[in-house]
Amino acid sequence: MTDAAAGPDELLLRLRNFQSDYFPLHQQRFQDLVAQGQHPKTLFIGCSDSRLVPYLLTGAGPGELFVVRNVGAFVPPYDGTYGLHGTTAAIEYAVLSLHVERIIVCGHSHCGAIRVAYEGAPDEAIALQAWLKLAEEALLPVQSSPEAIRRTEQRVVVLQLERLMDYPMVRREVEAGRLTLHGWHYVIEDGEIHIFDVQQGNFVPASQSVHSGTGPYQPYVENDGQIFSY
Repeated sequence: MTDAAAGPDELLLRLRNFQSDYFPLHQQRFQDLVAQGQHPKTLFIGCSDSRLVPYLLTGAGPGELFVVRNVGAFVPPYDGTYGLHGTTAAIEYAVLSLHVERIIVCGHSHCGAIRVAYEGAPDEAIALQAWLKLAEEALLPVQSSPEAIRRTEQRVVVLQLERLMDYPMVRREVEAGRLTLHGWHYVIEDGEIHIFDVQQGNFVPASQSVHSGTGPYQPYVENDGQIFSY
């Protein structure tokens, strides 16, 4: 069967539509990004799930998000126990070179990675089996169920925030007040982000939250007057 007989190439049509329809409207923006370089303020660490689209959720345009995605939106430990990984490299680059002001970790409902973490990956998926061990600390001692998976999806987000604070460059920037961390859980069927509130210790719908992540909080003042920012 020839390509013509198989019908139009949908991806090719989309590429052409981008160049003919979208690009002319934003050409100056793209040219500025080339001439001046990229200066995104946000590192978005998200799950690879096709239903999670960072630019739709945040309303961001070209040059506004530095995006890294993987199965489950996991952050490997900084100590290298899981070997070299592109996610670690992206975090280092975003913080040390791009000087981002916030890092978002975004999980979501009905996450296949969390379900497989409970039920087991196929024998042939050796890399996936090893990768899902990054979620083990967040798993509950129960059988897989919709409620257990939902709770674990949120627990996994918090675990990644904790791991981020083990990155020396992240901790340094957070403690200096130049970087904030944001834990999100996207409920696909509701179209709403639930935001992790450190002070409350739980996830709050964006429609009810007073902030998008770890702040704003008042600095803690020691008895000697020394100020610490979180």
